[in-house]
Amino acid sequence: MKKLLHDFFDRYFHDEESIILLILLTVGLVVLVLLGGVLWPLIAAVIIAYLMQGLVNLLLRYGLSAGLAFAAVYTLFIGIFLLLLLYLLPQAWTQLRRLANEFPNLLNDWRDSLMALPENYPIFSENQVRAFIDGLGGEIGGFGQTILEYSLASLPSVFAWMILLVLVPILVFFMMKDKDELVHWAGNFLPRNRPLMSSIWKEMDEQISNYIRGKVVEILIVGSAAYVLFVVVGINYALLLSVLVGLSVIVPYIGATAVTLPVAAVAYVQWGIGGEFYTVLIAYLILQILDGNVLVPIIFSEAVNLHPVAIIAAVLVFGGIWGLAGVFFAIPLATLIKAIVNSWPSRMQARPQAEPEG
Repeated sequence: MKKLLHDFFDRYFHDEESIILLILLTVGLVVLVLLGGVLWPLIAAVIIAYLMQGLVNLLLRYGLSAGLAFAAVYTLFIGIFLLLLLYLLPQAWTQLRRLANEFPNLLNDWRDSLMALPENYPIFSENQVRAFIDGLGGEIGGFGQTILEYSLASLPSVFAWMILLVLVPILVFFMMKDKDELVHWAGNFLPRNRPLMSSIWKEMDEQISNYIRGKVVEILIVGSAAYVLFVVVGINYALLLSVLVGLSVIVPYIGATAVTLPVAAVAYVQWGIGGEFYTVLIAYLILQILDGNVLVPIIFSEAVNLHPVAIIAAVLVFGGIWGLAGVFFAIPLATLIKAIVNSWPSRMQARPQAEPEG
């Protein structure tokens, strides 16, 4: 056992940089787990500044000065930030509360259809259907009450939230303005000769920057298209459903399927099984097909080379640890792990092959 451990450490931790990188990764993980709730404004500002820097670099390639490119991109960020804060989120939250309060009434509209299940599908008994209806009604009523109680209980923390909402744009401003100084300062804590870290950063910057920026653009396009679609067909809770559809692209393979349920449920309650119901589902299906087969190939110039099983596993693991934020960054984090594994030095890789005799 001792020899096995010795060979393992000799193979993968034979140089100084690999040990330093392991220490940095361990410290970063501990800080995120223990202080992530406190440092989330700083973390959010770093991510936003990183995303915005891509637009700054694009404008610089078109000949704009550094100051003008920074001012244009930061103005765009503030405009989107205020639009989300002052219009989109309040409207979506209002529709969510209204939907939660109306759900017991909507459940009554489903009752007749559900009670017909034992006649059409004998595997369901009438008692089972009644128990399901009663249980679902209680859960939904409790959900609506929870939303109301949360709204009232959160009133004392509104002032703290306002401070954070002001703090994040300020942090983004200084991180974008003083990017070179901050990068130079962080580099002072790293080894001067760092080929391993440079290799990992190069792969990460090529894939993750493309992925995160592309995913944000995809969310905006798909969410906006869904809102226009839902408004045209006249479905209730159009804004709330479009927000859900936009966020569904965060989770590959299962997000679109999961959001189909609330879209179909609202359409069924509003119109029943008929032409309007099928129109909404077909239009939603077309939107998802266009997203997967047209929009995604255009936006993502460099695909993240991960197996579907690895993607789903990453979503489950990081989503369980950090919730929605973990789901959004599951693929970038999985790509980071893949880049580290691929770039990690090994004596077996570095050892030259023996030349054949003769």
